[in-house]
Amino acid sequence: MILAIDMGNSNIKIGVVKNPGEIFEERVKTEYDKTSFQYAADIFLMLQYYGFSKEEFDGAIISSVVPSLTPVLSAAVNKILGKRPLIVNGDMKMHVGLSGLADKTGLGADLIAAAEGAYKSYKLPCIIVNMGTATTMTMVDKDGEFRGGVILPGMKTSLNALTSSAAILPDIRLDHPGSAIGFNTEECMRNGIIYGNASQIDGITARMEEEIGEPCTVVATGGMAKFCVSACRRKVTLDDKIIMTGLLSLYELNR
Repeated sequence: MILAIDMGNSNIKIGVVKNPGEIFEERVKTEYDKTSFQYAADIFLMLQYYGFSKEEFDGAIISSVVPSLTPVLSAAVNKILGKRPLIVNGDMKMHVGLSGLADKTGLGADLIAAAEGAYKSYKLPCIIVNMGTATTMTMVDKDGEFRGGVILPGMKTSLNALTSSAAILPDIRLDHPGSAIGFNTEECMRNGIIYGNASQIDGITARMEEEIGEPCTVVATGGMAKFCVSACRRKVTLDDKIIMTGLLSLYELNR
C-alpha cells in the first residue's frame, strides 16, 4: 500500500492506493503559503479518517506541477511516514515511452502519471483529457509511446476570465446543462462553457485520430470532467482514478 499525491495548481489529491481497484482519495486546496507541517496535518487527517496507520505504508510518490511546493509536500510526507517520497519526473522508469520528446524534463508530472495509468488500464491508442485549471489532451499511441497533445484553458479558468472581463455577467455554478439554447444569462453562460468544452474534446479528438489514422479510446479525469463528459457526442470514459493508477505503477517500477 502506498501514499500517492497529485498536486495541481488548484487542488491536491491525496490518495491511499492498495491496488488499482482499491483507492481512497480526498482533495485539499493548493495553498502556496502553507508549511510542511500544515500539509502534514491534512495528510494525517485523511489517513486518520480512513483508519490507516503509517506502519501500513510501503512508501509514497508525488506528482507535482507546482515546483515551489514540491519540497514542502515531500517534507510533509516524510513527517507523517518517516519516508521520503519518490518524485515523478521524465527520467524515471515507466512503461510509456518518451523517445519522441526532445526535452523530457519539460513534461508535466501529472501527464506522465495519467499516461502511465492509461497504459495500464485502457486499450491503446488512448487520449487522456485532464480537466483542471488547464485542460490537457494527450495521447499514448498503440505502441505505448507518448505522442504529445494540446493545452487549453480550463473550464473554471475560462469562466473566471469571462466574468472578470464583462461587468454585467454574473458568477455562476457549473452544472449539467439542458438544451444548447439558453433562455437567460446564466443558462447561456453555463451552456457555452460546458458545450463549448465538450465540442473542443470531440473536435480535437477527431483531428488527433485523423493524424494517426485510427480510432482512440478517450478517457477524461480532473475536477471539471464530470460536468463535461455527458455533453460529448463521442464516447468518453470518466475515470477519476487514472492518475492514482499511474502513480502506483510508477512507484512499483522505481521503488
